[in-house]
Amino acid sequence: MSKTVLVTDDDSEIRDVICIYLRNEGYRVCEASDGAEALAVIGRQAVDLIILDVMMPNMDGIRACLKMREVTGVPIIMLSAKGEDIDKISGLTTGADDYVVKPFNPLELMARVKAQLRRQSLQGSSPTKPADTGVIEIDDLIIDKKRHLVTVRDRAAALTPLEFAILELLAGHRGQVFDVDRIYRSVWKEDKFLSDNTVMVHIRNIREKIEDNPREPRYVKTVWGVGYKVD
Repeated sequence: MSKTVLVTDDDSEIRDVICIYLRNEGYRVCEASDGAEALAVIGRQAVDLIILDVMMPNMDGIRACLKMREVTGVPIIMLSAKGEDIDKISGLTTGADDYVVKPFNPLELMARVKAQLRRQSLQGSSPTKPADTGVIEIDDLIIDKKRHLVTVRDRAAALTPLEFAILELLAGHRGQVFDVDRIYRSVWKEDKFLSDNTVMVHIRNIREKIEDNPREPRYVKTVWGVGYKVD
């Protein structure tokens, strides 16, 4: 069965281009012109992925993403004309899974759509993940893989699906250092895009949610010049 992608952008020409490429790839498509309309769409039908512009009238993409994460865990790819790191961090912190800067190559966007849907369908099947499907306990940090739940000192940490996958990967191989490329391949199921700091942003978000002091992390540690590990 083909996947359904919701395209949300107030620019009808951009929506049209994206929809043409998506349909050419065999996806079903639905459209929205702002965040409020997109929320109404996902309230009445199931979608497998959301493409969400940041700058829109009525309800922008950041506010819409926050509200979407209250009701769905499907992948969200943010679109924005702003390329500065702070904009990317803001988008991913709200729960988005990926970020594409305008103007973009439609073929790159299609590659990112495929990567997100592939990661979603293959999640849990990677050979780099531990075989068990139980609970990982590291001091006060508890990762319940069956319930997709993380708690720290009995307090639930609201991780996005990608944040959970990264933490599960690192915690499931305690003490082992993973470089950024390996994390990307294991979680996103493809090679990292050139000059993409998405993994770094997600690590930062994880630390904000599980560490008492994100600047001096107790769990997710940086091995400088190499990568990340969970001790």
